[in-house]
Amino acid sequence: MSPDTPSSSTATLLYDDWYPALRSDLLRGRQTATALLLGIPLLLGRTEAGQLFALRDSCPHRGIPLSCGGFETGAVTCKYHGWRFAAVSGQCLEIPSLTRHDTLDCSRIFATAYPCEERDGHAWVYLPAPGSGRLDIADRSNLPAVPELQKFSARFRSAHLTADLPCNVDHGIIGLMDPAHGPFVHQSWWWRARRSIHEKEKHFEPIPQGFRMSAHAPSGNSAPYKLLGVYGHPITTTIDFVLPNRRYETIRCGDKWFSSLTTVTPVTATRSRIDVVAAWNVFYRVPFVPAIAKFFGARFVEQDRVTMVQQAAGLQHDPTLMLIDDADRPAKWYFALKQARLHAANGGEFVHPMTGPVTLRWRS
Repeated sequence: MSPDTPSSSTATLLYDDWYPALRSDLLRGRQTATALLLGIPLLLGRTEAGQLFALRDSCPHRGIPLSCGGFETGAVTCKYHGWRFAAVSGQCLEIPSLTRHDTLDCSRIFATAYPCEERDGHAWVYLPAPGSGRLDIADRSNLPAVPELQKFSARFRSAHLTADLPCNVDHGIIGLMDPAHGPFVHQSWWWRARRSIHEKEKHFEPIPQGFRMSAHAPSGNSAPYKLLGVYGHPITTTIDFVLPNRRYETIRCGDKWFSSLTTVTPVTATRSRIDVVAAWNVFYRVPFVPAIAKFFGARFVEQDRVTMVQQAAGLQHDPTLMLIDDADRPAKWYFALKQARLHAANGGEFVHPMTGPVTLRWRS
């Protein structure tokens, strides 16, 4: 398989970065939750002081999930033998079976802990590469910044959406950035119709770890953009893709704005999950806008999810796949960026596949 062609089965995973594990509002009081990221089982919760924590959901003693035990006063207790671990650092606090004759220092034992931060209603977890050793949870100086949705005013509304995808992260991401599927997958009276297809020209430029569709007037065949015309200002859209899995979209119309962050996160090497967080101040005082936006946004995401389910049925037979120009050029950039990052992780130099601005044309 060519490195710039999607695999029909598994995907190579990118570590040493932040991924959204779950909605942070699920973590309240002594309530914990489990999640799966990059095939790693996690136990997440919140201390009495409100700090989020993420532990590998496995006791280092015999491997029973820590989620089978209890959590109180900032410590997780293993159900099997009662070992207690500090929730944030993973340091072992107690081994009940030890006697005064034992010399084992339990404080030198750690359950695997991961940095965990709350942003935009998600619990983000930093996952280091396997075999890289135990992280100092208190030291974040060498970690990349936690992803965050950009906002342009103090007052705004927001919404979240999520959906499981029965495909690997590569298919999820190239589906996310695919500019040609809109009139077919998302055709409807409130978005666009197939008969509205026309040629488009967009300008792209390289950015660190990704690429940008430069600020441009949005598609005239999309109904939501037409609504913004009531403000009487020029409308511009900017779209960024940043490794490992993030698509940022910003729409500006005078002092009105809409911003979204969409991530496709690998749950395992063969399955993924799409999460969307959006914020806006357009139609801020209009009643029911958040509910309406979430309803249509959920319909939009569901159309993508159903298409991925249908695609997964075809991928079961391991077909030969292809990418074409220009509509598939962003997908090719993604695969090249991913290979460059994997090369850099092995001690090589990160070489961006784009050497400068590029103009692409397609019909959608």
